[in-house]
Amino acid sequence: MSTGRGRRRPAAVASACTATVLALSSCALLSTSIREDDTPDGVSTDITDEPVTLTLAYTDDPPTEALVEGFHEQYPNVTVEPRQTEFTDYVMTIRLSMSSENPPDIAQYNPGAMGSLIPAGQILELEEHSSAYGWEETFAPTSLESLRTNQDATEFATGNLYALPGALSILGVFYNKELLAEAGLDGPPETLDEFDDALGRVQADGTMPLSVGGLETGGVHLWNAVLNGLWDDQAYRDWVYGSPGSSIETEHAAQATRTVHEWAEAGYLPEGANATSDSDAQAAFAEGESAFLVSGNWAAAELSEEMGDDVGFFLAPGAEEGAAPVASGASVSFAVSSQSEHPDVAAAFLDYLRSPEAAQIQLENGFLPADPEAPTEGEGALGEVNEEFTEVIDAEGLLPFPDWATPGMADELVPGVQGVIAGTTDDEEFLRGLQDEWNQHQE
Repeated sequence: MSTGRGRRRPAAVASACTATVLALSSCALLSTSIREDDTPDGVSTDITDEPVTLTLAYTDDPPTEALVEGFHEQYPNVTVEPRQTEFTDYVMTIRLSMSSENPPDIAQYNPGAMGSLIPAGQILELEEHSSAYGWEETFAPTSLESLRTNQDATEFATGNLYALPGALSILGVFYNKELLAEAGLDGPPETLDEFDDALGRVQADGTMPLSVGGLETGGVHLWNAVLNGLWDDQAYRDWVYGSPGSSIETEHAAQATRTVHEWAEAGYLPEGANATSDSDAQAAFAEGESAFLVSGNWAAAELSEEMGDDVGFFLAPGAEEGAAPVASGASVSFAVSSQSEHPDVAAAFLDYLRSPEAAQIQLENGFLPADPEAPTEGEGALGEVNEEFTEVIDAEGLLPFPDWATPGMADELVPGVQGVIAGTTDDEEFLRGLQDEWNQHQE
């Protein structure tokens, strides 16, 4: 799911990534001299050399604090004071603080919170800064589309730009190479039918096929990954982004839901999946208790450290072999308050997020660089994550997480998937609940 859910666990530093990004040292550095331009009719990329203090409200770490420290090294006269809030409280607190008389200068972007802040004019439109810095030519288009919205904040991928990504993520499937080999499988499946067959063969070999943290977001990640492989990516985007007339009550969404239901009935998921946290599901997979785990790049460094060469990664397969690579992903993104006294300095922080130095920080903390041109080679599972990510970006196949669709969609998804796994919610009822939430938001 999107920012703040299932992606907040600190990841071990990946030394392979550190070595890779050292090659970036020959890239152009951001200017360390910043001057002020008081021109009222535009923005400036040359900012003051006087001391400036910015406040930054956020919930995800890593990599936020590391990025703050890296920015201060580049701009020693600018101090950024980070203020972290737990995700469960972030949406409410950021709504209150951004609409107060003394809002933070920068805030981690969250669609649930910004859905009311953007229409109220409390988030700075970044179109002029984007033109000044050339962000459209640097950031991957698919990483920016979810950060654009109309002024009512009811439809994404349209209207103005309100945030920039600070680090990217991608959803996929980790697998235990040794367990697959023991079950007679010579590699990861390439179609959904092959995946289904692999789960059955692993189970027949005496191993639990899937680790799932249904108590939190693991169940939604599983459903989301299957859905991405089956449903047309543009139709999926239209629904998540609020395109008028869109619906998730489709044949392919029903097939994805039915697949998860059938896997649960077949015993491919642990009986206690709905009472298992994401961290416990990951731990069970790392200890060799299951053959597959649906998660994302945020888990790669820890799994590589614990499992070594036994862990691999692949994108959830689609119905047909050779389909264009697609996967849900998101970013730790940042917006600027429209009331900030230093909007150009705050924008300089956002621009720093695409720098070679920021790319090194993003990689070291288990995330993917905001700049798609930054080298992302690595070893083991992390290298496989990076290869898959590069293919997805090149194919413009990075999709949003489904909970971006409305501020309350996460509250429908988690219990809804739990019901599907438990067999207490039928497929049509689950999808109808999602669509009802979507329709209410659009009214």
